[in-house]
Order: sequence, then structure tokens, then C-alpha cells
Amino acid sequence: MKTCHCLLAAAIMLILAACTTTSQVSLDYISGPGHVRPGAAEFATQAFIDRRDVASHHLGTVRTQVGTPLEHVQTRIPVADVVTNAFGYGLEARGMLASRSGARYIITGEVLDMHCKLLVHPYGYAKIRVAVLEAATGRVLHTAEYEGERQSRAYVPGSGSPVPMLTNLASGALQDAVDRALDDPRMRSRIGSRSDDSAGWQPGMI
Repeated sequence: MKTCHCLLAAAIMLILAACTTTSQVSLDYISGPGHVRPGAAEFATQAFIDRRDVASHHLGTVRTQVGTPLEHVQTRIPVADVVTNAFGYGLEARGMLASRSGARYIITGEVLDMHCKLLVHPYGYAKIRVAVLEAATGRVLHTAEYEGERQSRAYVPGSGSPVPMLTNLASGALQDAVDRALDDPRMRSRIGSRSDDSAGWQPGMI
């Protein structure tokens, strides 16, 4: 009888694995007025590097309570590009984005962690190591790690796909990390960034 139970459990797991789907999502940077610190248009971005040791598009997996995967969540473009684009939108929101040829400073770095997951509470997390370089020489002027995390109320099974909620949480976590990096007083003081209170903002899909 015990053997039959084990075989049944294995069969159920195989069926669930075969039913696993994959969703591709886009993240948004939507920081609004009053939530950013404007600056001078002196920055450009350089591609971030993904150090997460997972597939380049992987964002998370929706699992059952026993851990069986039901749905994989992937970004439409590599996560490293998502982060690079997010910093571009963050600079633009602050009036700090310049052309590469006209930039005094370069924002780049490494994606140390970025994921969403669903256990009891849906959760999104981002951890990024950011470097500010002098454009003319490549000299590192500032480097630090920044985190962002978002959590939502408990998900009720059967209430619809949790993927949109997880996408929003991942977007929010990334936005928090980007905002903390670009508004960091230590970074601003080290490079002597000038303030420009006329900066506007635009939401961006990444």
C-alpha cells in the first residue's frame, strides 16, 4: 500500500510538472514627482552584468505549497538589460540623462539578485551593486550596493494568476533600488552633482 501511495504521488508530480507554463513579463519604472531628487544632465548608462547565477531571463517561479513548480516567470529581455534600462529611466526622471558623448559620468554595475516568489505572501526583491565612473577616464568615483523589496498580502489560491501581482512587486523592488542609488547623498556629494529643479519625469516600460 505504501508503494502505491508513493507511485501515486510521483505520478501527480509528473502531471503537474508537465502542466507547468511560462509567462513573459515587462517591468515598469514609474517613480513620480516628489519621489525623486533632480540633478544635472551629466549621466549615461553602461550595460549592467548579471551575477545571479540563473538563466538571463529568469525572474521567479510560482509553486504549490509542497514546492512543485506551476508557472515560470521570465522577463522579455535579459534581466541585466532590464536593470540598465531602469537606470536610464531613473536618470531621465531626474533630468540627469545625457547622451553618451556628452556625459561626464557613467552608471553601471552588477545585478546581484532580482527575483519574485510566491510562498504565503507574494514577494519581489532586487539587490544591485552600482558603480559611478568618470566618463573621460573610467575612474570609479563611487560604488555601493542597493536593495529594494516589496511584499503583498497573502495570495488566495483560485483567485486568478498571481503573475501580475508578482510582476508589480518585482517592478517596485527594482524601482526602490534604482531610486536609492540615484538619490544617495553619498553618491551626489562625491561627484558634486548639481541640482536642477526643473527636471520632469516619464514612466517607462522595461
